[in-house]
Amino acid sequence: MLLGDLFLSSRANNSIRAAGEMRRNLQSRREKYPDATSPIIKTTLLVALCIVMGHGADSRAAARQAAIPQSEDRAYARRGIDLMMDGDLDAAIQIFREVQLTDTKSPLGYVLEAQATWWKIYFATADLLDPDVFDVARQDVSPLDYHFSDLTNATIRLSEARIHADQDVARNVLYEGMAYGLQARLSGMRGKDLSTTRAGKKMRALLLSALKLDPRLTDAYLGLGTYNYFIDTLPPAIKILRVLGNVPGGNRELGMQQIQQASEKGDLVRGEAKFFLAKNYSRESEKKYGQSLELFRELARDYPHNPLWMLLSADMQLHSGNTSEGDALLREVIKNTQGKNLEWDQAVHRTAEKALAGRK
Repeated sequence: MLLGDLFLSSRANNSIRAAGEMRRNLQSRREKYPDATSPIIKTTLLVALCIVMGHGADSRAAARQAAIPQSEDRAYARRGIDLMMDGDLDAAIQIFREVQLTDTKSPLGYVLEAQATWWKIYFATADLLDPDVFDVARQDVSPLDYHFSDLTNATIRLSEARIHADQDVARNVLYEGMAYGLQARLSGMRGKDLSTTRAGKKMRALLLSALKLDPRLTDAYLGLGTYNYFIDTLPPAIKILRVLGNVPGGNRELGMQQIQQASEKGDLVRGEAKFFLAKNYSRESEKKYGQSLELFRELARDYPHNPLWMLLSADMQLHSGNTSEGDALLREVIKNTQGKNLEWDQAVHRTAEKALAGRK
C-alpha cells in the first residue's frame, strides 16, 4: 500500500467531521475567490462523500474516478500557494489536502503541503533576519519535522509510482525532485551538511531529467539555481564534502540566473524563488541590498497580509543606511502583528521587537 493510501485511510476515520469542515472552508474561500466555485469544488465535495459513505478499495476507486484533470488540479493548487505566500499557512494546507483528496495517487498535494510545512518550521525555528536561508535554525528539531518527512516521502513514492506507470513522467520527475529539494532545504537549515548534500545531489539529477523531458517545466530552475549557487559559495572547509561525496560542482552566477528565471516564469514556485533571490542578494558576499529591497517590496505588494515581507524590507532599509525608514517599518510591523495568535505572526513580531530594541 502506498503512503498516500495510508494517509487517506487514516483520514477516513474522521471523514464526517472533515467533510463538514471542508464545506465551511469552501464557503470562506468563495468570498476570497469568487470564481472558485469551479468543477474542482464540486469534485472535492464528491470525493469527501465517497470517503464518508465508501469503504476500503471501493472509496479509493470512487476517488480515482472523480479525479479532476491535472491542469485544473494545479490551477486550484495555485490558490493555496498564493495563500501560503500571503501568510495564511493553515488555509493553504487545507487547499493542498483537498487536492490530495481529488486524486489520491497524485504527488502534487503532498509536495505542496510539505512546502507549506517547511514555512511553518522556518517561522518557528529560524533566525528570520539571517541573510542565509540555510543553517539558520535556532533548534535542532521541531514537532512538525516528522510530518514534513512523511509528506516528502509520500511525494517521492507517489511520483515514482506514476513514473513507472508512464503517467505524465516529466512532471512527476519534477515533483520527486522538488521533494528532495525540500528535504535538502530542511537539512541545510539544521546545518546537517551531509544530509543536505545527499538530498541536493538527488534533487539536481531529477530536475535536470525533468527539464530534458519537458523544457517548459521552469519550476525546476529554483532547485537547480539554489544548488548551483550554494555549492559554489560553500566555505572551503565544507567543500571537501562535495569531493568526498562525488557531488557535482556549482556555478554561482548561473545559479542566480536560474533562480531569477524561476521567479519570473515559474508556475508553482514563483513567489518562493523571489524570496530566495532576495535573500541571496542580501548575503554578505553579494551586498546588493537595493535589489533585495526591491524584491521584498514586490512580495509585500503581491502578498500584503504576510508581515515577513515588510520585516525583511525594513532590514534591507537598515542595511542600505536608511535608518529612519527602516525603524519606521519595524514599528509598523510590530503594530500590525501585535496580539496576533498565529505562530508566524508572533515570530515576526518577536523578531521586529528584537531588531528595533537593538537599534537603541
